[in-house]
Amino acid sequence: MSRTTHTCPGCDREDLVQAVPAVYLAGRNAVTSRERDSDGDMRTVTRTVSTGLSDALAPVPEPPTYAISCLGLLAVAVSVGTFLGGALGGKWFADEPGSEAAGSEPSGVPDYWQGIPAVQPPEPPPSYAFLGWISALALLAAVLVFAVVARRRSAFARITRRRHHAEELWARGWYCHRCGTVHFEGVPGEDRTPLTLQRFREKVWEHGGYGDLAGQQRAVNRAR
Repeated sequence: MSRTTHTCPGCDREDLVQAVPAVYLAGRNAVTSRERDSDGDMRTVTRTVSTGLSDALAPVPEPPTYAISCLGLLAVAVSVGTFLGGALGGKWFADEPGSEAAGSEPSGVPDYWQGIPAVQPPEPPPSYAFLGWISALALLAAVLVFAVVARRRSAFARITRRRHHAEELWARGWYCHRCGTVHFEGVPGEDRTPLTLQRFREKVWEHGGYGDLAGQQRAVNRAR
C-alpha cells in the first residue's frame, strides 16, 4: 500500500490513508474461467469480482437487474414453438385445408343399417387454433418484458446523467483503513470531518443528483 502525505483526521496518522479511487479499484478484479454453455460447449467467461469495501465506495448506484429478460426470451421461445406447432399440425398455410379433389368419392367407413349401405363422414381433424392464441399471448408477454427492460435502462441512464459531478467529489476522498472512515481534502465547502461509508456515499451521490438512492442501496463495509 502506497504512503500518502494526507493524515486521517480521526487517528492523526497517514500510514494507512489511501485515495478512495485507489481503494475502489484495488477491490475490483476480473476473474476468467472456463464454463460450459447451454449447448455443452466450453467458453471463456470473464466476471468482475469486488470486495465489500469497494462496493461501499462506489461512486454510482448499482444498475437495475435485468433478470426479467430471461422471461422475455422464454416467452419468445414459447411463441415461436407454439406457432410452428400449430402451423404444421393444423396446416394453416395449406391452399385448401380439408378440401378434397372434385369428383372423388367420399371417404369413410361403410356401415349397414337395415340392409342399406351408408358411408359415415370422417371425423373432423383436431383444431390447433388454441396454439395460435398461446403464441400471440406469449409474444405479447415478450414485448411487455422487453419494454420494461428498456424503460429501466432509460430511467437509470437519466438518473445518472450527472455522475461526472459525483465522481469529481468522489475522487477527492481519502479512506483510512485503520478507522474505516473517509474524509475530503481540498474540497470547497467540505471540511475534514471523518465520514462513515454511508455518509460519504450520501454526499457523493447527492452531488450527482441521485442521493435518494443512497437510502435504498446502503453502504456496508464487509471487508477492510
